[in-house]
Amino acid sequence: MPQKAKMKLLYKVLALVVGSLLLLYGVSVLIFMNIKPRVREELKLLIKDASGKLYDIDFKDINANLLTGNATLRDVTLNPDTNTYKQLVTNKKAPNNLYQIKLKKLTIKQFHPFRLFFKKEIEIGLLRFDYASISMNNKAFEFNENKPSRPEISPYHYIKSICKSFHVDKIEFRNAFFEYVDKNGLKPETDTIANLNITLTDWLIDSLSAKDESRTFLLKDIQIYLNNYSYATPDSLYYIKLSQLDFSVTSKKVNIKNFEVQPRYSEADFAHKVGMAQDRYLLNLNNINLTDIDILAYIRRREIIAKQMNIADGTLSVFNDNFYPKNTEPKSGRFPHQLLQKLNIPLSIHKINVNNLDIDYAEYDKVTKQRGRVEFKNTSGEFSNVTNQEKFKKLNSFTTAKLTSYLMGQGKLQVDFKFNIISPDGDFSYKGNLGVMDARQLNYVTKPLAMVQVNRCQIKELDFDIDVKKDIAKGKIDFRFNDLSLKILKKQEEGEGLTGMGILSLLANAIVISPDNPSENGRHVIAPINYQRKPSASFFNFLWKTIFQGVKYSVGFTPQKEAEIKQQIAKFKQMKEDRDLRRFKREQRKRLEK
Repeated sequence: MPQKAKMKLLYKVLALVVGSLLLLYGVSVLIFMNIKPRVREELKLLIKDASGKLYDIDFKDINANLLTGNATLRDVTLNPDTNTYKQLVTNKKAPNNLYQIKLKKLTIKQFHPFRLFFKKEIEIGLLRFDYASISMNNKAFEFNENKPSRPEISPYHYIKSICKSFHVDKIEFRNAFFEYVDKNGLKPETDTIANLNITLTDWLIDSLSAKDESRTFLLKDIQIYLNNYSYATPDSLYYIKLSQLDFSVTSKKVNIKNFEVQPRYSEADFAHKVGMAQDRYLLNLNNINLTDIDILAYIRRREIIAKQMNIADGTLSVFNDNFYPKNTEPKSGRFPHQLLQKLNIPLSIHKINVNNLDIDYAEYDKVTKQRGRVEFKNTSGEFSNVTNQEKFKKLNSFTTAKLTSYLMGQGKLQVDFKFNIISPDGDFSYKGNLGVMDARQLNYVTKPLAMVQVNRCQIKELDFDIDVKKDIAKGKIDFRFNDLSLKILKKQEEGEGLTGMGILSLLANAIVISPDNPSENGRHVIAPINYQRKPSASFFNFLWKTIFQGVKYSVGFTPQKEAEIKQQIAKFKQMKEDRDLRRFKREQRKRLEK
């Protein structure tokens, strides 16, 4: 066949194919225009029946392409029927969560109406909700306790007159705005999250799916992804931030790349904003994961219940600016385990594993005008029974923590905490051990905050065992050390630095301070602890002041010795004044003689 004839034949075939496709498209458009009212009504009826008459769907327009099986619904709303809901509450069959959804466009892919009309099956490849606004109202009912994740009455009961099965391979919510309204308290509390992505996999309604134990709410899996979330605390002092949260029902895991409690003001501006000295917290945790999460508990009652949490690394910095007046209001109920009990989110985590956490506590002293700090490097360990729920506190009334850290990055510190989570006074106890270290590293805290400098000292070991009841710490400290020498400091008369009190330091080292414990003659001091927390003191301040009291007693700075030192200081001052007066009188006589 000549080349020219072949080309003519090819053009005819292409024209026939294109014409056929156009004809099919035109026919499909005509067919859809004719069946559009029926599709609209069937879809509304299907949603109404599938939800047990609890929800109504409405939309402004629907467009479809029968050839591709794609469709779009515009200005879609899904609203609960309040009368049906009230009736369900009366009959003790209402769900804990009630939803309202609004969106501009719903995309449906791989849906063929002919399959519904001829086979009575609905098969959809994808439902995509773009920029949906979802409101979930939560009201926990007692009659829903211990219910399985499968419905008592299968949704198939409501759709069997319309179709044999309703299957959606994937449902996607992209960039959704989610509003959670908690109606379990005296007044509703609302939380909001933007830019939320949710994927629901393999949703099936048929005669068997409601009894399928591998499904949760008729779904094979629920995946949630949140890129960035930020929340301003009610006191306007902090932002709560997290990034890259993902969750899967099948894995029962939540992964969070970063969690942060970020002050809204710098260290210099924080106390100024508050108007008084107050602890400023900066927390940053990385690579957090929670395992064996009870997703049904969260959906039904907003409870966070997990078997374990792991934290890969992070930092915690606490700063208090004592240049400003102290908060004289009692800080009762502000210990960490007490704050957990006040958290308005029910929480229970069996174990929390912490790794590579650096903690530092710092204070600015208004007398020395210097900043003192104590650091705990590479802190690792575990917390057990972290809960604020009564049902778990009845089983175990203590939260425990076993931690290992390095004081000032040097001395190995092991400490065990035991927090009484049912005590109205926040009682707790702690005991531990500090290993070998050069005590001069403690000058970072003793010089600015206690005006004492360690010239030399080798810490051999420090054991402590302290019990706190009603803000009174009692116990003992066994502080073993060698070759202790101190310098007592005072503020310079000119300038902002500190200078040594030479004679007084000599007297202290010679008369008051024990250079060794145990001493050469075998005397071993185990210091008793009896320290009353100042009402305005924070948890960290209380801990270090209690330990510091025991250390002072161990080296010889008992209340009696401190009183003697004060007497010596007064005596030296008087001697200096007398000497200056005699010098002045001599100079006066010399001037008169001239």
